[in-house]
Amino acid sequence: MSVTVLLIHGAFADGSSWSGVIERLQAFGVTVKTVANPLRGLTFDGEYVKSVVSQTEGDVVLVGHSYGGPVVTYAGSGQPNVKAVVFVSAFGIDKGETAGASAEDYPKPALADALQPWTYPGSETAEVSIREEEYHRVFAADLPEASAAVQAANQRPLSRLGLSEPLTVEPAWKAVPTWWIFGTEDKVINPDYQRDKSRKFGSTVTEVEGGSHATLISHADEVADVILAAVSAVRQP
Repeated sequence: MSVTVLLIHGAFADGSSWSGVIERLQAFGVTVKTVANPLRGLTFDGEYVKSVVSQTEGDVVLVGHSYGGPVVTYAGSGQPNVKAVVFVSAFGIDKGETAGASAEDYPKPALADALQPWTYPGSETAEVSIREEEYHRVFAADLPEASAAVQAANQRPLSRLGLSEPLTVEPAWKAVPTWWIFGTEDKVINPDYQRDKSRKFGSTVTEVEGGSHATLISHADEVADVILAAVSAVRQP
């Protein structure tokens, strides 16, 4: 059975953030594609990615960065071809939880004071992005400043529903094995939060010493290695 890796980006990023990871996976002959996360709200985004999963032939490894973690948690629910989930510097939630509330018991991240609110036509729901002058410090401190500036310019804002809408389905991580990789200097999602959630999920964990929230860019080799481990496990159950 073929295996396809579906990469789902989070907020304040886009599909290009996976470029380094894609190059490494393709070098190993892995079929991989990015999915453009709409960033409109957990249910909307989850259903969108779920539709991509249902149209993908063979087995699927779902990979979610940041807010993409809850999205793959939703999208993989009840999908028989989803065989593994990989969380990359991500939120991890259970049914009935929201991403925002799930981290309330941990120190407030630097991200909280770096957000810029926006509105968009046809909706009263606000969305947020990271102020460009704060992006390097908050999101990608282990990238060169010029590289972080490019990412800041490319970032896509997130509807506030993404962090405030609860998960309404049984989470995929309860049905399939999971892997988790995060940086110890993540200033968007608290590292202790990620340690605790990965332990709850029974994930195979990789910590990147000194890594920022942008581990998928700054440590593409390590992230690709974790995904390859998941692919290998699916190929050889």
